[in-house]
Amino acid sequence: MREADRWVGVGAAVAAAGAVGECVARTSASGVSGRFAAAMVLLALATTVPLAFVRQNPAVAAATVTAATTVAVTPFHALTVGGACAQAAVLHELGRRGPPVAAALLALPYVALALAHETAVLTLLLAAAAPAAAWSGIARRARDEAKAHSAVRERLTGSLVEHTARGERARIARELHDVVAHHISMVAVQAETARLTTPGMPEAGAAKLSAIGDTARSALTEMRRLLGVLREDAEAEPPREPQPGLLQLNELLDDARDTSGTGARLIVRGAALELDPGVELAAYRIVQEALTNARRHAPGAAVDVELHYDEGTLALRIRDNGPGPPPASPPGGGLGLLGMRERAAAVGGELRTGPAYGGGFLVETILPANSAPEQPR
Repeated sequence: MREADRWVGVGAAVAAAGAVGECVARTSASGVSGRFAAAMVLLALATTVPLAFVRQNPAVAAATVTAATTVAVTPFHALTVGGACAQAAVLHELGRRGPPVAAALLALPYVALALAHETAVLTLLLAAAAPAAAWSGIARRARDEAKAHSAVRERLTGSLVEHTARGERARIARELHDVVAHHISMVAVQAETARLTTPGMPEAGAAKLSAIGDTARSALTEMRRLLGVLREDAEAEPPREPQPGLLQLNELLDDARDTSGTGARLIVRGAALELDPGVELAAYRIVQEALTNARRHAPGAAVDVELHYDEGTLALRIRDNGPGPPPASPPGGGLGLLGMRERAAAVGGELRTGPAYGGGFLVETILPANSAPEQPR
């Protein structure tokens, strides 16, 4: 910007020097001297010097040059080449940086002079060049604004794509944790159960089963590390087309009983309501994650899953009779509990977790029959 201002100042100085020199040559050739010659020199300066300030205040500079040039044309007939160039330059800059209407209006006097039979060559040239200079400045301003708007749209599009990608990564992370972790933990529990409950098993077979359990647990650990990367700086989104629902809870509990060899009961209270598919999916995933946590942190513990239908709501309660949360558990729980809270909040519900009265661990949530968008926090 400072470099551009410097070159504008140089151009104004050159135009002023050329205009003054042209006035001196004209007055000398025509024998004019005295006050008239001094007035011509002052007009030459007035039509060129304001060009130096056109970048700071284009409207004032253009108005000053136009007034001085008009006076130089009509009473004195002393328009110079430098003054004409300065006039075109200030109108172009006004169209680019100032009000476009002002640039167009300041170009009109020369058109009017040409139509009024002003036959001076410079005046006729200026009548054509002044509107062209003003409109070229306006066109350049429009191009610059279009480029700026295009850059803003590109940035907004990039931000939207990035936000969508983050949401998709979070959704993938949640689904992987809910589904894959559930089945891998079942592999680990089944391997350990088979090793401990199969009588007369050879040592090699027991070692293989123990290795299977260790491998499954290592896979769970590695998967959680990967999911932590996927979930970083991303907000999860509820799936648009949920598949499983409460009708699949019996199958889920059968798998839990077969895997752990312990009790898993489903208790239903109240008249069943027709739930939104998103609510059914959220309830199913919460039960699935709670069963997975129970097998992982309280192996051998029995689990009760209670569904309580009330007026427009579903109360969901999952409790095990294990030892309860460990003393060193992180505040708010791990990734599984965070996922359950997100699922409940996504359909307009709320979820609480913690030690159960009389021992064990309790997951409790209340979900609306029809999902509602999560309220801003």
